[in-house]
Amino acid sequence: MESPTRQALIEELQGFAAEMRRNIFRTICLGGGGHLPACFSIVEILTVLYRRILRVNPVDPKNPDRDRFLLSKGHAAVALYTILAEMGFLDAALLETYGHSGTILGGHPDMHKLSGVEASTGALGHGFPFSVGMALAGKMDHKSYRTFVVLGDGECQEGSIWEAAMFAAQQGLDNLTAILDYNKLQALDRLDSIVSLEPLAEKWRSFGWSVCEVDGHDIPSLLNTFGRIPFEPGKPNLVVAHTIKGKGISFMENVPIWHYRLPNPEEMRTACRDLGMDELMTGKRE
Repeated sequence: MESPTRQALIEELQGFAAEMRRNIFRTICLGGGGHLPACFSIVEILTVLYRRILRVNPVDPKNPDRDRFLLSKGHAAVALYTILAEMGFLDAALLETYGHSGTILGGHPDMHKLSGVEASTGALGHGFPFSVGMALAGKMDHKSYRTFVVLGDGECQEGSIWEAAMFAAQQGLDNLTAILDYNKLQALDRLDSIVSLEPLAEKWRSFGWSVCEVDGHDIPSLLNTFGRIPFEPGKPNLVVAHTIKGKGISFMENVPIWHYRLPNPEEMRTACRDLGMDELMTGKRE
């Protein structure tokens, strides 16, 4: 049984995650485009990282000793925008501009326009090598900051992922933690129907990483897992987060066709009920 204090924390984080899903849904639907399911599969991961783990400060976002976070699966940008707004890195009113002409909130995050974004990502296979470079720089500069990166499972079909994984292990980057969003779907189909990653954990271990598997939507498990980092001194850390693409919307969960699709009005009403929110009034935005 959890202590009353810890149980209160868990409930607070669960409530935060639920509100984050509502904000993501509202932003994407009113903006007229985005990757809803890819965002929903990492909500609890971002919640625990930003609320409890990352040493970052919106008042001093470029502090050289800050932890670094990179979203290698950059198409889930709206999830990142939402958490950055909640944490004070971005003005929450910016979310209302998503999908407007001239907005600084693009379909993928831009480090040159947004506070709290460490790298411009979106071309799959690029963000993870960036994170390896940042972790290596931290070691070379004798800095105490840690680097965290979320990557997609379909992204792991890119050769650059495995090149960077080998290099990180060779360099002993135990200040690097990769969180693999293992929802087992990619843009067009199920992962196993295209290029299977199994045995996934064993592959990473054979590359010299210390691996922990976790339910990516279970906040107590995420708290426990991230609290144990580094798992082994001298080895980079991989958290294989078993997730559900589209988590929280009944008809989207584990259905590949929803990768970029938006719900029609009837589906939107169902989604709003699933998320516990009022119905949205949508229309063309200029």
